[in-house]
Amino acid sequence: MRDDAPVAVASRSFSRDARLRHELFQRYSHARFNDTGHTLVGDTLVEFLRGHAKAITGLETLDEAVFCAVPELRVVSKYGVGLDMIDVDAARRHGVRIWWTPGVNRQAVAELTVCLMIALCRRILPLALGVREGTWHQPVGRQLSSATVGILGCGHVGQQVARLCRAFDAAVLAHDIRAYDEFYRETAVRPVTLDTLLAESDILTIHVPLDASTRGMIGARELARMKASAFLLNTARGGIIDETALKHALVEGRLAGAACDVFAEEPPRDPGLLTLPTFLATPHIGGSTQESVLAMGRAAIAGLDGLDGAVDLTSLA
Repeated sequence: MRDDAPVAVASRSFSRDARLRHELFQRYSHARFNDTGHTLVGDTLVEFLRGHAKAITGLETLDEAVFCAVPELRVVSKYGVGLDMIDVDAARRHGVRIWWTPGVNRQAVAELTVCLMIALCRRILPLALGVREGTWHQPVGRQLSSATVGILGCGHVGQQVARLCRAFDAAVLAHDIRAYDEFYRETAVRPVTLDTLLAESDILTIHVPLDASTRGMIGARELARMKASAFLLNTARGGIIDETALKHALVEGRLAGAACDVFAEEPPRDPGLLTLPTFLATPHIGGSTQESVLAMGRAAIAGLDGLDGAVDLTSLA
């Protein structure tokens, strides 16, 4: 039976997928989609959400002002896994339930992470550009199988990255505020302190959420603890790495290379970082696979009714 409650789909990624639109209409009779191709912000977002009891959002910021302006909004289902755009406390105060399905894009992000690791280890980007420009250099790279990979944040994505790296026979270290002892035993991953992770990793990859405790977590001090031969990756959230400190470390040769799929400001605007031959940037595509888009979209549809593993964040302490 189809539900007559009006649904506003603010997520542009969900909105441009014909399969997800069709599947949403199978469950809900009335839906409005964001066909602008842009992330909705401020008054534009408020106007889009007005008159809707339920919404699916992605990168849109939902804060006190939005909840105040749209009192009819009762349910928000998150497309994707990042929660830094939603003020859950404000939602709770306004009686809005926030449904979220963790780990739904873990495979896509994990595969991109390993792809970036190999690209750094083999210097794929500068060498490919060199061939295009007529140069033919053959520097010696390194194998992922001989590296010690450090995983900062061993939740859904971090664990999948660990599994893939272990399949390459890499040694894997992990640091997390939570204990994942059974996973560590099953996969031969070694839990360590943050300082040990920084000091011993040949490749350090970040998989923590962005919140007050992780913003700027990797700054000048942490970069100084890393090996000069090490690589740093961030496919989690922008703002976790101090990008200015990272630029200085790369320019001064205190870090061999870095790759980021996410930035504090998107798109990033610092040519001093983006044009470095030791830096590889991708445009926040971690979850942008056909399989992941469908998985995230279907989870968001289910979340409108609190189904299929969705978590009501406003009910958590």
